[in-house]
Parts: sequence; structure tokens; C-alpha cells
Amino acid sequence: MKEEIRSLTEELFEHGAEDDLAVLHQILTGLNDKNKGKYSSYVGALLNMQKECTASTCTVTVPISKTLFNSLGIVHGGMTATVIDSAMGTLANLLAPEGFGAVTSQLNIHYIHPVNGENMTAAAQILHQGRNTMVVEGYVLNAAGKRVAHATGSFYLIEKN
Repeated sequence: MKEEIRSLTEELFEHGAEDDLAVLHQILTGLNDKNKGKYSSYVGALLNMQKECTASTCTVTVPISKTLFNSLGIVHGGMTATVIDSAMGTLANLLAPEGFGAVTSQLNIHYIHPVNGENMTAAAQILHQGRNTMVVEGYVLNAAGKRVAHATGSFYLIEKN
């Protein structure tokens, strides 16, 4: 495995474009940060997610890079969904009872504008907290503070192993 990775990296150094090297840099930095304990998931590490949570809200900020782009050169809707689901899911997990975790059971997103600028920030708040489920609302802002997406999601509580 290590030799294959070394070979692929050398090939990229030799033939890759500057954008390819920037993406590789972001991936390697994220993996190293996860290895150092800065992140608990690969998704958070690879997207360089910065989280801030209180007892009732959670925000996740992600820098915009070509790693997130679709073939049109704009942020892929699935990446926006990942960021908003991460904010909403993090909040649901913070509020889950001891010994339980919250998993997304439904996610509905309205994309309002393309994401542009240096970063995007997703914010989440609880609408309903029941015994087995939670309903969470969230939105995504671009770097200028313009709302670019709005979402609601349901989260099911499962017992941790």
C-alpha cells in the first residue's frame, strides 16, 4: 500500500497541475490533523471543518476550495448538504441522551443560491426533541453572510455500541 501511494504521489508531482497539488495538500493536511486528534472523522478532516457549538446551536465553517467543486466550477450541492448535515447532526449528537447517538433519518434541502466566496458556514438549531427522534433546522451562509441553502432534518436516536 505504501509503495502504491508513493508511486501515485510521485506521478502527481511529475504530471499534475497546480490545482491537483493544492487538492493533495488539503487531503494530506486533513489526514495529518486527524492523526493528531484535531478531528474525529475523516469528513471533518478532509473538509477542514471548524465547529462551534453551544447548548442550543451549532455552526460548521468550511473553506471553499476546488476540492468541493462540481464540473461547472461551483460548490457541489452534495458538499453543501454534507456541511449542513454535519452542523445539524453534531447538534443532535450533543443533545442525545447518555449512551445514544443521533443519525440522520431524513434531510430536506432547498438550494437558494450558488455558494461563493472564501468559506461557507452552516448553522443548526433544534426544532423538536423527542424520546426517539429530533427535528433540526439549518441553513448555510456564504462568506458575505448571504443565505445560500436552507434545510430541515430528522435524526433518530440509536444506542451506542
